[in-house]
Amino acid sequence: MDKIKILLAEDDPNLGKILKTYLEAKSFDVDLFANGELALLGFHKNNNYEMLVLDVMMPVMDGFTLATNVRKLDKLIPILFLTAKSMEDDKLKGFELGADDYITKPFNMELLLARMNAILRRSGSIGDDEEKNEYQIGKYLFNYEHQKLSCCDKDQKLTSKEAELLKLLCNHENETMDRRVALNKIWKDDSYFNARSMDVYITKLRKYFKEDESIKIINVHGVGFKLLTR
Repeated sequence: MDKIKILLAEDDPNLGKILKTYLEAKSFDVDLFANGELALLGFHKNNNYEMLVLDVMMPVMDGFTLATNVRKLDKLIPILFLTAKSMEDDKLKGFELGADDYITKPFNMELLLARMNAILRRSGSIGDDEEKNEYQIGKYLFNYEHQKLSCCDKDQKLTSKEAELLKLLCNHENETMDRRVALNKIWKDDSYFNARSMDVYITKLRKYFKEDESIKIINVHGVGFKLLTR
């Protein structure tokens, strides 16, 4: 399977190297550029990029200007902005330019990966197993269509929210599932109330897997949850 090709524009050489190394360890093919002008030249030369990860504050050409130029050539390629700023008007400007997401420095690497994977699933670059209905989770068999979790000749009937949440965890097995992505996909809103509701469902799901100690649903602080099966 071909690696997903990423254009990364980051003027901080240390952070740029760290990001490139991390993403390549996660099986991405990454081209790193030190400013927006070099990144735009790189984009002109290579039409195989499937996603752009752009720092906003860069010399020569900033990330917003770079995105504006890219959008003249490609209306659909996913763009994720990195920035040290947290001002709402900057976020709005980014989304007006066609950004798919926005992450503020300093950030957790697993959060960045979760956001990138969510964007790539929406764009169709990676599959999300939407049509899959049965999952083997350790000793358990999970049937999403029938909302049933089975183990040791016992069946646990799941609510619709439990089934949706477990399916999302299964689709991200041994990877971090972004809390915000899950809330917007299942609850259609990432409000504080819905976040607390999701925490309750996570606690319930943990109890359902008590027959297999190798299965864990862990919290990834500030990011989301991870279903560990190995």
